[in-house]
Amino acid sequence: MAQTLQGIVSSDKRDKTITVSITSRETHPLYRKQYSHTRKYTAHDEKNEAGIGDKVEIVACRPFSKTKSYKLVKVLEKSHGAVELKEDIHEVKVEKDIPKVAEKPEGEEE
Repeated sequence: MAQTLQGIVSSDKRDKTITVSITSRETHPLYRKQYSHTRKYTAHDEKNEAGIGDKVEIVACRPFSKTKSYKLVKVLEKSHGAVELKEDIHEVKVEKDIPKVAEKPEGEEE
């Protein structure tokens, strides 16, 4: 049985190729501290059906290239899209209703 992995697509910019990130929690053998470890695999996507953020299942197969030895089995869950926050510097509005501090007449001191 071939090795099957599940992960999140982190890149789909190349033609018929996706990069899948798989994060796992591991425990250090000596210090017993848990840490997360992320591995990246390149997989063959024949129909270019997977997009960034999709949860996919990949399986080990014969090497397609130097770095590509997995292929996409199926897309488990499509991503709901990314949220982009854009801030336009030119459209910042200044409130003019801010009360000004009363100026003290000259010669008066506290």
